[in-house]
Amino acid sequence: MTSEKPLNVLFLCTHNSARSILAEALLNHLGGGRFKAFSAGSSPRENQQPNPLAIAALEQIGVSTEILRSKSWDEFDAPDVPHMDLVITVCDNAAGEACPYWPGHPATAHWGYADPSEVEGSNEDREAAFRQTLLAIRQRLELFINLPPLAIGKLKLQQSARDLSNS
Repeated sequence: MTSEKPLNVLFLCTHNSARSILAEALLNHLGGGRFKAFSAGSSPRENQQPNPLAIAALEQIGVSTEILRSKSWDEFDAPDVPHMDLVITVCDNAAGEACPYWPGHPATAHWGYADPSEVEGSNEDREAAFRQTLLAIRQRLELFINLPPLAIGKLKLQQSARDLSNS
């Protein structure tokens, strides 16, 4: 763990039940204390919970799921929440929505992933879709966390994160 303050990263999706949950858990797991990840949804359903297949995919690779919960991005509008350094949309719907004002003017990027919860078929097919999405997110996050410190400085963060959308 470094002595510097961790970089706060918020992953957004519409319902905050699959892709954003996977990204939050993975970055907290892989980030070595350099990052503090959060996730939220623009319009989570009432009583929304993380998708059980997302939780299972994370647990299968040894990622903690204890604190994961679905929540609205409105929770990050309170005065006592950490300011975000980077906000990343992970679904095309959330990327097209008007986002709230984020205190501190964080960098933004869009890393689109297909929604594994929309896959129909057998349980094996659905589980495979979640594993595939988890792998895609992991590959991009590993590139992100291995960027040189200068690439994630305040002025370079947005461009670096956006460049990874093509990875």
